[in-house]
Amino acid sequence: MIEQPLPALADTAGLVRITILQGEAKASADPRVEMSTILGSCVATCLFDPVARVGGMNHFLLAEPPRHVRNQAFDSDYGLFLMELLVNEMLGLGAHKSRMRARVYGGANLNPDLSPIGTANAVFARQFLEREGIPKVFEDLEGVQARRIQFRPAGGQVRARLVPADSAPTQKPLGRPQSALGTVELF
Repeated sequence: MIEQPLPALADTAGLVRITILQGEAKASADPRVEMSTILGSCVATCLFDPVARVGGMNHFLLAEPPRHVRNQAFDSDYGLFLMELLVNEMLGLGAHKSRMRARVYGGANLNPDLSPIGTANAVFARQFLEREGIPKVFEDLEGVQARRIQFRPAGGQVRARLVPADSAPTQKPLGRPQSALGTVELF
């Protein structure tokens, strides 16, 4: 289910727009801030504390690191790291965990030929919120279409729209550009 645009999101004068990229989590109490992201199989969690008027968004690629590396340094692509980071950033701005509310988006399975990464991400997000006692007030997870999310963290307002298939993020492996590969000199 896609949320309808909220009236307050129509007012864009003086907005400070922040794009949340894969592997990021940011929080703010500034009412002028609007965070946005585009999701395919990734998941974004929008947390907000309605009393402190503090909120934040993360964008994760994978749910959890494999068991054999969990005790090592976390990679910022993992939801386990980014969920904790988001909660901690909000606490640092005056939010209280007991008042936090969540809206969760993404987790689409865009390519039927690949493993259902989106579903695994959605399951992780739901379980994390339940385990941490953070109520989920809305979710738009899974399916087969990408989403564009705009979030005003201080008020907890969200606009979520489906992205046409030709504009969706692709699930191509990441690689270095040719210019970064350098040259090889043979002797």
